[in-house]
Amino acid sequence: MSHPNRGDFARNTRLLRITLMAAVIGGLSTVAAYVLLDLIRFFTNLFFFQTLSIADRSPATHTLGAWVIAVPVLGGLIVGLMARYGSDKIRGHGIPEAIEAILFGKSKMSPKVAVLKPLSSGIVIGSGGPFGAEGPIIMTGGAIGSLLAQHFHLTAAERKALLVAGATAGMTAVFGTPVAAVLLAVELLLFELRPRSLLPVAVACAVAGFARPLLMDPGPLFPLQTPSPQPMVMLFCVLAGLACGVLGFLLSTSLYKVEDLFGKLPLHWMWWPAIGGLAVGLGGYLQPRALGVGYDVIGDLLNNRLALGVVLAVLGVKAVIWVISLGSGTSGGVLAPLLMMGAGLGVALGHLIPVGDPLLWPLVCMAATLGGVMRAPLTATVFAFGLTHDSNALLPLLTTSAVAYGFTVLTMRRSILTEKIARRGYHIYREYGIDPLERHFVEEVMTTEVRTIDASTPVGQALAEHFGPGQLHRAFPVVRYGTLVGMADRAFLVAHKAMDPMAPVGNACEPPHAAFLGESCRSLATRMARLHVERLPVVRDLESKELVGIVARSDLIKPSLAHFDEEEKRERMRGMPWQAGP
Repeated sequence: MSHPNRGDFARNTRLLRITLMAAVIGGLSTVAAYVLLDLIRFFTNLFFFQTLSIADRSPATHTLGAWVIAVPVLGGLIVGLMARYGSDKIRGHGIPEAIEAILFGKSKMSPKVAVLKPLSSGIVIGSGGPFGAEGPIIMTGGAIGSLLAQHFHLTAAERKALLVAGATAGMTAVFGTPVAAVLLAVELLLFELRPRSLLPVAVACAVAGFARPLLMDPGPLFPLQTPSPQPMVMLFCVLAGLACGVLGFLLSTSLYKVEDLFGKLPLHWMWWPAIGGLAVGLGGYLQPRALGVGYDVIGDLLNNRLALGVVLAVLGVKAVIWVISLGSGTSGGVLAPLLMMGAGLGVALGHLIPVGDPLLWPLVCMAATLGGVMRAPLTATVFAFGLTHDSNALLPLLTTSAVAYGFTVLTMRRSILTEKIARRGYHIYREYGIDPLERHFVEEVMTTEVRTIDASTPVGQALAEHFGPGQLHRAFPVVRYGTLVGMADRAFLVAHKAMDPMAPVGNACEPPHAAFLGESCRSLATRMARLHVERLPVVRDLESKELVGIVARSDLIKPSLAHFDEEEKRERMRGMPWQAGP
């Protein structure tokens, strides 16, 4: 018989309210994304063309000559000062900082971050920094969600849902990829898959997706169409995935080696972004197309409009200046650079792979590099589809991204995102599943044969009978005609014996805490921890308070034993059902 209090999901009467707030946050994050993109264009025109404009111009078309080397240095110096005297939370590429706030900061962000992060990112990218806008907008959108949540009476879990809603709505507004943004939340930010968080995030991304054409150009960022892949393509997708996994491994390990080198410099970290900017300036002088966000370069790579020598030069310079500048602790995102470097690798591999459309390999390598580095293969697959709307490429995208993901999981302990957090003393375990305590209920683990104390028993007699040399338990339920009155332990009885040893135990009991039939073991474990108790009596319902069992802390390990059997116990099924005899 179905229990009336059980269902597929936990009931949440506040879900509608949180979802409506997420819709508002989705609109605000879309505006924030528009402002951030305009800031990047404004500072690009200011630094490289000395004009006050928000026209979309590539820094590669500058006419500064060797003076271009000084531009990223100036940008890095400004951001270093902003980080030191404003907020050091603006350092880095955004996603690790958002994860840290979610897991270790109760999803609280400051107003300073909401203002300084887009401003600092606009300065860095506008002065030639080889970054994308997605990391900054994830941090900025997250700050918007967090700040709005902090003005209401919400739990940390509800704040988390709104923070992630703002972050992913911002990503949707920048790239026009709402489904990929939701998957990013699931794979990287939420650390759970529940309606209380998934629904607000989905609604915020939907709002951002519908609002985006009102402020920005509609349609895919890099429209592309490849032919349907042939079966032989799968083999080369595996090889391409391995190559992308190797690239992701090299980029991730190099980044933190560079960060370690910066840490050894006898200078305050405020000056590091300027030193990273020097590397950017030198690289930009040698290869101007490596400067800035580089969406135009990604488009050229995906459409195979660049000669192989140019591709290799841009790829090499971009990788070097990105690693050095990001390792310096400046402000910028990782998605766009990874897309460019992955697409460049794909162009190079396309000259070696004898099958498949030449346009396919930059696309799948772009996604696979992203999926491997960030350990988010589903996000990478759907993200690449959202950027191009190339449905024929979905299967190669999934294959290549999965292989790159598997390679980095097997060869690296942490991703480029979690390594930064681990260096701050926090370990993140990104695997998650259904908690065994959520799957089991009180009646499955409770003891039904309960030794009780009758409420009419004198205190002194109860102390002698139940807490003498033969004591079996630390506490016993006190009942009157089968109805729970309270719990009694040694300290309770000793205190009341000193006042009146003949007083009935039931008269001294306070209203009891109890567990209920149908309650999950997770809910019960949380309540026992909050009450600082080791045992709770189980009653049939709140009205009757009929005692039906008792649950001890040791009983709550029973679901974990079943989980151990599922995860660790290896068995060979010798006889299958259809092989059984009569």
